Amino acid sequence: MPVTTIDQGRQVWTRRTTGRQWAIWGGSLVLVVATVLCWQVMNRNTVWVFVEDAPRQAADLLSRAWPPRWSYLDRLWAPLWDTLNIATLGTLLGIAIAVPVAFLAASSTTPSRTIARPLALFVIVASRSINSLIWALLLVAIIGPGLLAGIIAIALRSIGFIGKLLYEAIEEVDHSQVEAVRATGASSMQVMDYAIVPQIMPAFAGISVFRWDINIRESTILGLVGAGGIGVQLESSLARLAWSEITVIFAVILATVVVSEWVSGRIRRAII
Repeated sequence: MPVTTIDQGRQVWTRRTTGRQWAIWGGSLVLVVATVLCWQVMNRNTVWVFVEDAPRQAADLLSRAWPPRWSYLDRLWAPLWDTLNIATLGTLLGIAIAVPVAFLAASSTTPSRTIARPLALFVIVASRSINSLIWALLLVAIIGPGLLAGIIAIALRSIGFIGKLLYEAIEEVDHSQVEAVRATGASSMQVMDYAIVPQIMPAFAGISVFRWDINIRESTILGLVGAGGIGVQLESSLARLAWSEITVIFAVILATVVVSEWVSGRIRRAII
């Protein structure tokens, strides 16, 4: 603990040194200035009259959204089935591309650290840096609206997620098992087949199911940009200000997500 000397040579135990104390005060001052600047930026485009009226508007919206129009439920089953197909097929397509990308990105399995690995890492980063909604927006403009745009958007987004977690799992395998198989004279493919793949299979299964669970949630909003699924019905109801129908759509989405959470949890426990 630091010691400070005061008058007449008397020493006092202190919690921090003088320099560290000044650093804390300086950091606190910077934090206060940053908070004030952020508050000014936030106020610049905020219409506080609307904010003050927000509780009344929220109450009015809820009064129009309740009771739900349950008869609208019959028109949601087909879009909901499309949503599940978008999530499932997009996940499978993403897995098919992400697995070889992960092996190329992992330092222990890549055939080239100068070309293949940087290229694979770039694919993973590019996929993760763009949201699936933006992918869908681009694909609708390129290949037109429909389920195909949604499936490819989900797949492109899944490549980065699955590829990153899988190549990290490959790099963290027990190398003693790899060396043991290699010592038998096995080829590179045999080492991968008998020493690496068995070790990463539990992680691969968990990652894939987890991504499928995420994709179901993301697929529900892709229809807002024309990529199919239940989001198309949501966009239609929002355009007509049919709040009682929107309540039913939200209830269906919530129930679907809860069921997918339960299913993915059961599958992960069964596999892992």
